[in-house]
Amino acid sequence: MNLGDFSSLGLAANLAIFASAAAIVWLSGYKLAQYLDAIADRSGLSEAFVGMLFMGTITSLPEIAAVSTSAYVGNAALATNNLLGSVSINVVLIAAADAVLGRDAITSTIGRPTTLMQGVLVIIALSLTISAVLAGDVSLGPFGAWSLALLAYAVFAFWMSARYGRRAPWRAERRPGHRSDQREEGGSDQDGGGSHASLTTLVLLTVPCAIAILVAGFGLAQSGDAIAKLTGLGSGIVGLVLVGFATSLPELSSIISAVRLRRYEMALGDVFGTNILTLGLIFLADLVYAGEPVLNQAGRFEALAATLGIILTGIFLVGLLERANRTFLRMGYDALVALPTFAVGIMLLYFVQS
Repeated sequence: MNLGDFSSLGLAANLAIFASAAAIVWLSGYKLAQYLDAIADRSGLSEAFVGMLFMGTITSLPEIAAVSTSAYVGNAALATNNLLGSVSINVVLIAAADAVLGRDAITSTIGRPTTLMQGVLVIIALSLTISAVLAGDVSLGPFGAWSLALLAYAVFAFWMSARYGRRAPWRAERRPGHRSDQREEGGSDQDGGGSHASLTTLVLLTVPCAIAILVAGFGLAQSGDAIAKLTGLGSGIVGLVLVGFATSLPELSSIISAVRLRRYEMALGDVFGTNILTLGLIFLADLVYAGEPVLNQAGRFEALAATLGIILTGIFLVGLLERANRTFLRMGYDALVALPTFAVGIMLLYFVQS
């Protein structure tokens, strides 16, 4: 069996692999948030930066596995659609975190500007991706000029976020009674899974979680791709939704766990950090793919998918700026707007692909 093709196993086997891998990813993501919560306390790093760099990088491991495998077997469309699909789906996961929080809109709990900066950096990365698709890429040996630029930008964005978080040039007023205030004043009401462990122990505990997310995430992505083939769905919309959702499960698990720990900035930092790194992974797809730059095979579908990511990120940035804590159906108004926006975007993508 080809390493990148699970379709020969049959539909039933792939559904079983998908479900088992999803369970492993979910548990690993849950524990990961607990360990990184304790690491943030021990190290003194800001929760937004820990969420963006460490949680964002680890929960991106399934994307790394899926993209490299898809590119290796020559499916550049699935590789790029998986990446761009993950961006939009990751942002929509904020709505799930909002529902877990319930009483307040999650964007009303963020009092530091670092999360806003991270969201803006994501929008710039997506805008660069659209520019690359429209302008076309130029080959620089084994990779394209635009993919190299996106990787360089991802490194810059992480550096900028860390630097901005240390400066903390301003801070919003927090309304009395917010859960974020309770988290800062009284600490978490849950044991973060390592509240008495040393920093070294916490790091060592994090490694198995990362390995489990990588291995199970690979199984998720490949079984999702096989399910798509066996059910006769197109690779474009499947890469965007099914495989994108599969590789976003670690983010869903970790951000819900972070919200339960009242680490709201870590939760949003995970989403935005993952998205920046995800777009930087286009460079990895270029390195592995045997052919012209992968962005030269992208078109209207991919440009529209990136535009959807910009719109969804912008919606939550408005929520972060407004900081209104009104909710309906346990979600803030920004989350309620994001869900139908995502649904409309998926329908548009379906018709564009057709």
